[in-house]
Amino acid sequence: MSAPQDPNFQAPPPPATPEVEPQAARATHLRPFAIGAFALGLIFVVGGIAKFLPGGLGTGAALCFLGLLVFALSFIRMPLVADSERPLSWFEKVTGVFYEPARVFRNLRVHPYWIGAFLTIWVLTVIYSTAFIQRITPERITDYTTEKIAQMGPPFAPPPEMIDRMRNDQLESLKSPVQRVGSAFRSAVGIFVFGTIAAGLALLGVLVFGGRINFWQVMAVTFYSVLPVVAVQKILGLVILYLKSPDDLHPILNQETTLQDNLGILFSPAEHPILFVLASFIGLTSFYGLWLRAKGLHWGGTKVSKGTGWGVAIMLWVLILIVATIFTALFPGFIS
Repeated sequence: MSAPQDPNFQAPPPPATPEVEPQAARATHLRPFAIGAFALGLIFVVGGIAKFLPGGLGTGAALCFLGLLVFALSFIRMPLVADSERPLSWFEKVTGVFYEPARVFRNLRVHPYWIGAFLTIWVLTVIYSTAFIQRITPERITDYTTEKIAQMGPPFAPPPEMIDRMRNDQLESLKSPVQRVGSAFRSAVGIFVFGTIAAGLALLGVLVFGGRINFWQVMAVTFYSVLPVVAVQKILGLVILYLKSPDDLHPILNQETTLQDNLGILFSPAEHPILFVLASFIGLTSFYGLWLRAKGLHWGGTKVSKGTGWGVAIMLWVLILIVATIFTALFPGFIS
């Protein structure tokens, strides 16, 4: 026999459900760029196979890879930062990063848009590269490069018949307008891939140091911290390129810039290649870029201390220095 029920009995309220934190949107705005790059890559691939676009196969493969990489990255969520600050325009960020970087990086923390910096770096790189090839001449660049490849010796040096084919192919690629366009597209892929790797390493470093930063925040910091250095190197490099005699310029070492603002001028690359590379990392633009990256990570991250920003920036600087030193030790003849 059941107990009588209390007429005043009330069931306890259900336990309160925890509030679900809102999730930020994914970077779907990048997918049209990814699809466009992949479609353009397919056009180059078809043109390369049909042989009406010289060098189209390599350019097309690079663009297709770029499209797939950007599409994959578009699934990463944007940062969710409670801030009503308006996004700065491309012009405000490109100019402001020189004289008020703190404001630019703080804005990138809320609005981590990096495409403007990436395109600016790419355009400056293509302009300098085009001027350098015209000034030094394709013949001199090709002869020097193939000569150094032949001097590497086994097992790195290819057979003589392959070297002759490489010389003809490189000379054609430097002279053909179509292949020059393809080279410009491949440089864009290289810049983006390098930026993505640097951003990934910086993100990992910040997490190891206990900080908090979103991938797109560190991506924007990466490109906008590199932009001032590239602008100084390319613009001043162009001025020096036309002030100096072409015979005084190195066909390989000066491909990035003719500006010499580091201690590498104290060593001969032919006699002390490793010391030359090590000293080249000690200079004004090198330390300027190091400072910008450290400050950018601090101001552009969700929760990144000054020490963490400097620690990650120095870690990346040392890593690049090690890679450059290893490459120089293996192939010292290219900078002699």
